[in-house]
Parts: sequence; C-alpha cells; structure tokens
Amino acid sequence: MPWETKSIGEHPDVLAPDGSEVYLGLECSRGGLSVFVLPAGRTSRAIRHRTIEEVWYFLHGEGEMWRRSGEAEEICRVGPGVFLTIPTGTAFQFRAVGEEPLRFAIATMPPWPGPHEAVPAEGPWVHDGESDS
Repeated sequence: MPWETKSIGEHPDVLAPDGSEVYLGLECSRGGLSVFVLPAGRTSRAIRHRTIEEVWYFLHGEGEMWRRSGEAEEICRVGPGVFLTIPTGTAFQFRAVGEEPLRFAIATMPPWPGPHEAVPAEGPWVHDGESDS
C-alpha cells in the first residue's frame, strides 16, 4: 500500500533526548508526526537540533516552554490548543506545571535522523528526569 495507518501505543516507544516519552507515529519522505508526554511536575533537558525543524501542538496539561535563538529568547505558557515552532538550531526546554502530564504532538521536518540530532544546551531550569543517559 502507498500509505500507512497506525494507532498510538499504550506505552511509550522510546525516550526523547530531552527526556520526554515518545509514542512513535508515522513518517513520510518529508516529515513525521509523533506524540510526546512529559510527566506532571517534570522538566526536560535543554537541547537544540542540528538539522530539523518542528511544529508542536499541545493536547493536554499545562506547561512552560523556553526558546532561544541568537539574541531572541522567551518563556511562554503552553497548554491545550497552543501551537509553536522550533526552528533549526533553536535551543529549547520545557516543563509540565500542575498535576497533569503535558501531552503534545510534534511534526518533524525532515524526519527524525537519530539521536545524534540533539545537542545539549544551557536552559533556564534544572532537568529533573529519571533518565540522564
């Protein structure tokens, strides 16, 4: 078949370089879409991407997102219905505030090339994830 159909899994497939849980979706030749979850009260690692750009859409929970590119820097509130972009090379970090996990979908363009894509960055918050690998 020239297309694919997939349902989201019950458990995460992998951990993202930032520490969030990844429920792998599907990829096409020019991009991919997956769902991510950051547990309640947790803070991601600060990273930046070498070659990809992303569009995020928040589905559930409340949080804060920090982004920095050159001299431009901001922290914004995120939650259901909020879209944002992560241009190539932008440093970012996010955290789930409140008592619910932060759940969001990410469209990655081009498709995710692998773990070498993410580079550590200096963010405003201390990462408090369980896995520091």
